[in-house]
Amino acid sequence: MFEQPKTVLLAGAAGGIAKAIGAELVRRSADITLLTLSRGTGERVPGHTGERRHLSVSLDQADAIGSIEHFLCEFSAPPHWVINCCGLLHDKIHGPEKSLAQCGDNWLMQSIRINLLTHLHLAQALDRQLQRRQPLLWASLSAKVGSIGDNQMGGWYSYRISKAGLNMLIRNLSIEWGRRLENSCVVAIHPGTTDTPLSKPFQSNLAPGKLYSAVLSARRIMDVLEQLGPADTGQLLFWDGSQLPW
Repeated sequence: MFEQPKTVLLAGAAGGIAKAIGAELVRRSADITLLTLSRGTGERVPGHTGERRHLSVSLDQADAIGSIEHFLCEFSAPPHWVINCCGLLHDKIHGPEKSLAQCGDNWLMQSIRINLLTHLHLAQALDRQLQRRQPLLWASLSAKVGSIGDNQMGGWYSYRISKAGLNMLIRNLSIEWGRRLENSCVVAIHPGTTDTPLSKPFQSNLAPGKLYSAVLSARRIMDVLEQLGPADTGQLLFWDGSQLPW
């Protein structure tokens, strides 16, 4: 297992789960250095006594890579943990497709930009900062519906395709960084259906007890991350730490 992180980089920090993860990080270590990335302004986490730095950036844009690299160069070492919460399921016009006929290029590409490129660009920006001997834990919030092996229902084309792409990125990163770094772990984690704006249109279809608060999801995710070590790299994990098929 890794030691408690001194510095954590939290991407997509304005989202519901990300805010709860930030609060949970501070609850467990009030003096942690918290670096946040999001499109908007950074919000102070109550109870946080450590350093807090925020970069307003659109991670789906290629020019974000240079901005993040410059941001990270301001610190003496890369973050010990990186948690990327960026994701998109719907907007005011588009939602998950129920059939092939509903699948359109523009929405598919937008899903790929948010669900995949935001993670790819952050990894590319971090890549040049990595130090061989410094431990690194990377966790991307993914989704069970991105698992090819678990897919028994079909549908949700853009979301499934983009999350499956994210899962492949995580697998690739785990291999490349595993060769370069002495002590790294790269995983994707499914948080479960959480009561945030992302899941709001679909909550009425859930079985009782299957909708979780952001606070509970954040605690579960942190519990899993704190138990990980280099031997766990390259996995897609359920919120309870069990392994999901790719």
